[in-house]
Amino acid sequence: MNWYKRWQALWDPDRYHGWGKTQNYFEGWYFKVVSPGEDYAFAFIPGISMPATGKAHAFIQVLDGMQSTATYHRFKPADFQPSDQKFALQLAENAFAADHLQVDLPGLRGHLQFSGLTPWPRMLYAPGIMGWFSFVPFMECYHGVVSVNHRISGHLEIAGKRVDFDGGKGYIEKDWGRSFPNAWIWMQSNHFGPDESVSLMASVANIPWVGSHFVGYIVGFLWEGKIYRFATYTGAKMKAVLRDDREELGFKDGRHELRITAHKGAGGELVSPIAGEMTGKVNESMQARLEVRFFRRGQLLYEGTGRNAGLEVAGLTKSLLTDTWRR
Repeated sequence: MNWYKRWQALWDPDRYHGWGKTQNYFEGWYFKVVSPGEDYAFAFIPGISMPATGKAHAFIQVLDGMQSTATYHRFKPADFQPSDQKFALQLAENAFAADHLQVDLPGLRGHLQFSGLTPWPRMLYAPGIMGWFSFVPFMECYHGVVSVNHRISGHLEIAGKRVDFDGGKGYIEKDWGRSFPNAWIWMQSNHFGPDESVSLMASVANIPWVGSHFVGYIVGFLWEGKIYRFATYTGAKMKAVLRDDREELGFKDGRHELRITAHKGAGGELVSPIAGEMTGKVNESMQARLEVRFFRRGQLLYEGTGRNAGLEVAGLTKSLLTDTWRR
């Protein structure tokens, strides 16, 4: 039955994919929550690690975006209880799903509800954010987006203090496979001034491919109710330049162009998977700023700056860079 559960998950990337896996495998979800006053920001990352040794464990990582600190909480594999019907995960006294999370961790507990989710558009040939690459069975790492933008209600108790999240904003994504890439740039924000409908996620990575590799990228820009996609599989082109104090990315297709300048911020150190084992390190900021300009046939349609932005620049990033347009 495990093959059938994995087949179902292929068409619903949000749910758990690791049925029957025991080694060289990881899976994790990323819940970003920001309070309405933007004075509290957290990323909750529940997941499962299955290294080659067979000594699996479950975990919840917590990134405190304002304090720039991260904590790692280990659990027994038996505590990891995913649903085989939808995306829903019970992890000891903690629970995660597309429309809520519940945490009961040292110094941090509470329940948050999510509404007005904005999922990535799904099509027959592209069940998720990876497009037709979703069907390739030997990818090192798969990526999914559950919701690019939604509202939060509820509260958290943080070191004994009750913090109200009613009216806050959130974002949910996930990864699964063997390892993170050896180089990637990732950024995300849905705090663009008073316009609640604007959100951005951009990811560029070095992808192993049949004895070689290529630079793959996936970008989603939510504006006026529509997600504009720029990706390797859509035939778009990209540029990427790293400066000492910022990252400059560009993406374009036949009609639209997106230019991003990411300004770094203080971050905390998260743990990342290598061959299913959580032994890698990556620094993630939740205090970055993303300057965004969006064009249609050369005409500027939108210009704004995203706050509370997640930003990761990790690994051998030189392989990702190009100051001229390329696919």
